Amino acid sequence: MNSLVITKNYDAPPFCEKEVLRYSGCKEADENIIELLRVCKIEAWEKLSYKVCYVELEVATDGETCDFGILKIKSRDLSKNLCGCERAILFSATVGIEIDRLIAKYGRISPTKALMFQAIGAERIEALCDSFCEDIEKEKNIFLRPRFSPGYGDLNILVQKDISAVLNFSKKIGVTLNDSLLLSPSKSVTAFVGIVEGKDPAPKSKCETCEKKDCMFKEVQK
Repeated sequence: MNSLVITKNYDAPPFCEKEVLRYSGCKEADENIIELLRVCKIEAWEKLSYKVCYVELEVATDGETCDFGILKIKSRDLSKNLCGCERAILFSATVGIEIDRLIAKYGRISPTKALMFQAIGAERIEALCDSFCEDIEKEKNIFLRPRFSPGYGDLNILVQKDISAVLNFSKKIGVTLNDSLLLSPSKSVTAFVGIVEGKDPAPKSKCETCEKKDCMFKEVQK
């Protein structure tokens, strides 16, 4: 088992205005909203950084238990997600603290801009996670299951403590965990991703595997 934590830095992933509008709650966007989005993007763009740290672990699932060797997690939903996988990737990703500073700044003087920066940050971290997973698939010639994060389904947020211990993400990429188990910078993610060899385990979208029916952020199938 390879338990070495690896760090990667990325250039900015492709940007999707449609996703930003979805995260901002805009079902219909007029010219003023599009212009606001583009102005905010310009202000944020050079301030963002894209960092990931990860480790590849062996995994065995048994009912509600996922055994990664160096940690065991009880979660029926995670076990279901990883069923059939013998290995998994555990990773943390962040786009840095500057987007939080923009959100805080404009939260005082322009709530509309603050909302747009929130949406841009959400789109950026998701795009980074997508780029990382695509990168790993190509690098290792494997396929990955949809990523699964603490807070999804029955995967308890307390697992963040174990993930922090395994990845040491504070040292690796500057992500910290507060007393409420929230990540800082806020546009940061931790997730498990099952490895499948030989056959593409479609679907890729985590929304397609989520049982929540009333989520306002659920992706519209293309």
